[in-house]
Amino acid sequence: METAVDNKTVKLTATGKTIYERRAVRKYKDRPVSKDLIEQVLEAGRMAPSAMNKQPWCFYVLTDKDTIQSFSREIAGIALKGTLHSGITGIKQAVKAAAGLLHFSHGLNLNAMKDPVFYGAPVVIFLTAPRDNEWASLDTGMCAQNIMLAAKSIGLDSCPVGFGKYVEKTKSFSRLHVPASEEVKLAIILGYGDEAPEVHERIRNNVLFID
Repeated sequence: METAVDNKTVKLTATGKTIYERRAVRKYKDRPVSKDLIEQVLEAGRMAPSAMNKQPWCFYVLTDKDTIQSFSREIAGIALKGTLHSGITGIKQAVKAAAGLLHFSHGLNLNAMKDPVFYGAPVVIFLTAPRDNEWASLDTGMCAQNIMLAAKSIGLDSCPVGFGKYVEKTKSFSRLHVPASEEVKLAIILGYGDEAPEVHERIRNNVLFID
């Protein structure tokens, strides 16, 4: 199995092909994802390594379109409000945040306005971990990567959403029933992609072999 990487042909295993073909997708078809497929990718997430095998992650899943859009708009408002509270620097950050939320490179459309954070994806997974776990960010990051690679391997697309952490500041947060002992690390969106983003060139001058 071969694929082109930075104008070079690379031989890959099936796993390698999935890694190279995964993209951050921000446009989705209006097509639901079955609970069975969601469970499959979550099971892959559970197989991630974790410090002392504590498996600190928990998953809070949204699949209702109206609920997702409601959370999305609240999170967008919180994200922009937070950056605007810090003067001129905050305004600059707010402009960047707005560009990120609406992802202008994909074109401004009605769906983006309805769902500026989750891009119309039919599934949103909030990943949490204990607040007092020193290694939780690393663990949930590996868990998230497993989820996204597993999704790609079964025909789904995904995107990690850092803005997802702002859900804790929304009025709707209580609807997730997240205990106070946990914090939201990020969100992952899943669905059937409606775009095929090009791969970005990889940085290659970042390796130093030591004796």
